[in-house]
Amino acid sequence: MINFTPAERQIVLQLERLKRQAGSHSPSIFTLRQKLADVDIKVDACFLSNPYATELFIEYFNREILETGRMRDLMECYPSQNRVIAETLADFLRVDRRRIFIGNGAIEIIQAVIHNFARRKVIINIPTFSSYYEYVKPGVEVVFNLLKKEDHYELDVDEYISMVKSHQPDTIVLINPNNPNGAYTKVSAIQRILEELPFVEQVIVDESFIHFAYEDESYGLMSLSHLASRYPNLVVVKSMSKDFGVAGIRAGYGIMSPDRVETLLANGYLWNSNGLAEYFFRLYAREDFARRYEEVRIKYILENLQFISRLKQVEGIKVYPSMANFVLIELPAGIRSADFVAKLLITYGIYVRVCDDKIGLEGQFIRLASRSSIENDYILQSISACLDFSLVKELENEQVD
Repeated sequence: MINFTPAERQIVLQLERLKRQAGSHSPSIFTLRQKLADVDIKVDACFLSNPYATELFIEYFNREILETGRMRDLMECYPSQNRVIAETLADFLRVDRRRIFIGNGAIEIIQAVIHNFARRKVIINIPTFSSYYEYVKPGVEVVFNLLKKEDHYELDVDEYISMVKSHQPDTIVLINPNNPNGAYTKVSAIQRILEELPFVEQVIVDESFIHFAYEDESYGLMSLSHLASRYPNLVVVKSMSKDFGVAGIRAGYGIMSPDRVETLLANGYLWNSNGLAEYFFRLYAREDFARRYEEVRIKYILENLQFISRLKQVEGIKVYPSMANFVLIELPAGIRSADFVAKLLITYGIYVRVCDDKIGLEGQFIRLASRSSIENDYILQSISACLDFSLVKELENEQVD
């Protein structure tokens, strides 16, 4: 167990209230700083992003927007329509522009696709990102495929295909790598799913963390975007927040059949990007930015691998295999995840995602994001110190008993 002073216990209770108010998501860092003014937050290891990519974007933004006075244009002028921004990405993504749908973050794409196209039955793996089942309309059946703890919550493709054939849904959802555990399914396995399940009208593959995954020693990107023209039922969802570290500008895109794109554009998504997001998308499609981004992507992957390796050496916790920029951690028996998260925040200023609300998890779990190498060192030291203190207290209590 973890002990708190009376003052700290009040912060713990307030943190739990904020989490309940945020529902199945986490309160933002801005919310915490407003509501918990006495807590000094040093590291945000709850929300998931590549800090080196954020720095790269800021470098370009300062040089091309702030220092040139172009900020007025972004503020005063309307951004381009959805189709125009999609056209700027088409050549870079090597995808027909008619297949690209721009979203105000991936969350808008998830909502749009689920609301408009999932009409009868949806199969969703759990544990996973909750919005996929929260956005299902009334009257649409949701079937959960419970991933097994003994398999590290990884997808068994054979069992999955058999289950889908049995239930005959019109929509299935795969997050790859999955959130919150980071398990990765190879492209060949997902292509097999597409081949064997042609009757499924929407195969939604969320690639929000795909830039952290790889299948060879060159760490090459493994997106399914190139398969969209071959499989008309494939819908690829892509958040830009995680790999590019720009959650604040709300940018994402989907790749799907042209008829789906047209359906969405005809239902209220014509002007759904802001000027800052449009600047980012145009920057994202530039060769000079892409070349430099690839350098920081691989740098971050290598540091993330080292971070996970060192985490696995920390006694008392179980670190689940991950090919994302975060890990799922199971805490020792007797330590409540909400208390552990609160202790990290209050004592060390580290904000971590509690996973009590994740359907399908059995035990006390937290999700920990990888940050810069300096921040990761501090996270490791703090977790070790927190665990040492907790385990010492637990041992003292056992001796007293």
